[in-house]
Amino acid sequence: MSTTAVPTTAPAEQVAESAAKPPRARRRGERSRTASAASHGILTVASLIALFPVAWLVYLSLGPDKDDYLHPGRIWSKMTFDNYAFVLQHTNFFEWLKSSLIVSLGTTVIGVLVAATTGYAVSRMRFPGYRKLMWVLLVTQMFPIAVLIVPMYQILSDLQLVDSYLGLVLVYCSTAVPYCAWLLKGYFDTIPFEIDEAGRVDGLSPFGTFFRLILPLARPGLAVAGFYSFITAFGEVAFASTFMLSDTKYTFAVGLQSFVSEHDAQRHLMAATAVLVAIPVSAFFYLVQKNLVAGLTAGGTKG
Repeated sequence: MSTTAVPTTAPAEQVAESAAKPPRARRRGERSRTASAASHGILTVASLIALFPVAWLVYLSLGPDKDDYLHPGRIWSKMTFDNYAFVLQHTNFFEWLKSSLIVSLGTTVIGVLVAATTGYAVSRMRFPGYRKLMWVLLVTQMFPIAVLIVPMYQILSDLQLVDSYLGLVLVYCSTAVPYCAWLLKGYFDTIPFEIDEAGRVDGLSPFGTFFRLILPLARPGLAVAGFYSFITAFGEVAFASTFMLSDTKYTFAVGLQSFVSEHDAQRHLMAATAVLVAIPVSAFFYLVQKNLVAGLTAGGTKG
């Protein structure tokens, strides 16, 4: 019986063929391992730099003495939460919290509503001076706070709104509305005009089209505008310290100043209060974070 041998390729020939194959070409947009490692390293370092001040503030807030910030190495052996207990029990922390939330939420609601209607009107309607209106809003952002405080105080005094939440909300809206109007105008430009026409065909009024069709589609942009308005009002100091005269109406930013006087500085209590102040802002950011990225990038292109 005869057998037929199956020809096989010699190992040397296989090595030669594999060596002759050209290396795999990198696809367009694909980064090398070195570039990926470098980018991840840079992002890691940037994240640590951004987180360091927050971690350092939390660390200082655990020191029991007001001069521990001068010798931070000693805090590790005597960490305590007594600073937080003192702030919550023996200061006007909850009064500051109430005032800050009233002013911040009021600024967010009124400011976003005014900015949304302004941005929508400029985006959809062609009335005389609609371009100049947006430039006027932009110019209002160029005045320093020191120049605005005196005339604003005079206006609020004439309206009897000094030392009132409404007066401070209106002042904050004057700074938040121009930026938010520009932001939302860019976002409304990305929404097809055919949606407005479809609403009118269905019998909706311009306000009905705006509230029932456009605003639901603009939620990412509204989230960004709301977040900006909230943090602007929550952390502002100059206007709040000038227009709020009663210590029971101080916001957090003004209340923090009470820990530092001409002859004393309770920096450990200030650090603990600052950590507690960050909690409401972090909670608000958590609620709107899903829409923040979409809202920040959508206004950059039109289509």
